[in-house]
Amino acid sequence: MDPISVLIVEDEPEFLYAYCEAISCDSRLRLVGAVGTCSAAAALLALAVPDVLLVDLGLPDGDGADLIRQAVSRRPDCDPLVVTVFGDDQHVIDAIRAGATGYLLKGSSRAELVDCVLALRLGGSPISPSIARRLLQLMPHGETRIEPAAAAVAAAPAPGAASALSAREAEILRLVSKGLLFAEVGAALGISTHTVVTHVKKIYRKLAVHSRSEAVFEATQMGIL
Repeated sequence: MDPISVLIVEDEPEFLYAYCEAISCDSRLRLVGAVGTCSAAAALLALAVPDVLLVDLGLPDGDGADLIRQAVSRRPDCDPLVVTVFGDDQHVIDAIRAGATGYLLKGSSRAELVDCVLALRLGGSPISPSIARRLLQLMPHGETRIEPAAAAVAAAPAPGAASALSAREAEILRLVSKGLLFAEVGAALGISTHTVVTHVKKIYRKLAVHSRSEAVFEATQMGIL
C-alpha cells in the first residue's frame, strides 16, 4: 500500500515545523510539500493534488477555503483537513461547503494529527469536539444548510451490526471510546497501529459510520458500550 501523500499549507513556522515532523516521521505518510501561502500552494496543486491537503484558513495572501475548492475540483477524492484557530460559524461552514472532510482547532498533538490523517483516508471525518457541538447547534434551528456531499452524514447501522462485531473489534471500540489514540490502543493490546486502523475500518463499515465519535455513539445506542 502506497503511503498517503500530504501537502501542508501553514504560515506559522512553529506549526509548520511540527506538522512536517509529524508527517515525515510516520512511514504510512509521505510529505509532498510544505508552504506558507495560497499562491505557493496553488502552484503545487496545479501540478498534483495530494491524498490529504492539510490547510490553515487564515493565510497571508488569501483564504484556505479557496485552496480546498481547487483541490477537490481537480481531485474529488482528495481529503482536505483544516487545522486552524478559527472556530466561528462562518469559517467552519465555509470550509465544509468548500469540501473539507475534517476540521481541527490548533492544539492537537502530533500523534493525534497523524491519527486524523489516517482516519480521513478510512472514510472518517475528524472534527474537534467544540466544532462538532457548534454544527449540532446550528442544524436544528435552520441557521444554515450543509450539503450532504460536504458533510459527513452517517447512514443508519445495518441490522445485526452489533452482533457482527468480533470480540477484538468490540475491545478496540471500548478503548477508543475512552479517548485512546490508535497508537495507544495498539500498545495496550500488543498489536501494531496499522492493525488497529484495519480493525477500525471494519468497525466503521459494520456500523455504517464515518468517524470515531459516530462509532462510539452508535455502539452506545446499541448497547455494545
